[in-house]
Amino acid sequence: MKAFANLEEFAGAVGEEFGPTEWIEVSQERIDTFAEATGDHQWIHTDPVAAADGPFGGTIAHGFLTLSLLPVLWHDLYEVQNVTMAVNYGLGKVRFITPVPAGGRVRARAAIVDVQQLDGAAQGTLSTTIEVEGSDKPAAVVESIVRYVA
Repeated sequence: MKAFANLEEFAGAVGEEFGPTEWIEVSQERIDTFAEATGDHQWIHTDPVAAADGPFGGTIAHGFLTLSLLPVLWHDLYEVQNVTMAVNYGLGKVRFITPVPAGGRVRARAAIVDVQQLDGAAQGTLSTTIEVEGSDKPAAVVESIVRYVA
C-alpha cells in the first residue's frame, strides 16, 4: 500500500501509479447479496441454471457490484494520512469492459490523474483499472474524484 503522509505529498504524486491490490473473490453469495440490496435480480446474475445457457456461460457480477468494490480496493492501494475525512465527490467516466464471472477474482491498479488544492482540502482524480483474473481485458476502468479534508 502506498501511504501519503499528508495532502501536500498526495498532491505531489500526480502521474504516480500504484498497485496491484490483493485478489478479491466475487462469489455467487456476494452477487446474490448485492441483488437483494439493489433489487436487481436479472437472471444473468442470480440464476445459475439459466445463466449456464446464456451469453456468458454462467452467472456474472453486476457492473455496479464491481464498481462498489472500489472502497475496499482503494484501501489496499493507498491512503492519505493526517486528514479528517475523505468524501467521494463523484465519478467521471466508468466503463464495464469484461464481465466478472461468479467465483472470479478481481484486483485493482490506480494512477493519480490530477489533484486540485482547495482551501483546507485537496480533490484528487484517480483512474482505477479493475482487473479480472485470467482475462487480458479489465472488468472496469473508472475515473473517480475524491475530496480529502485536512
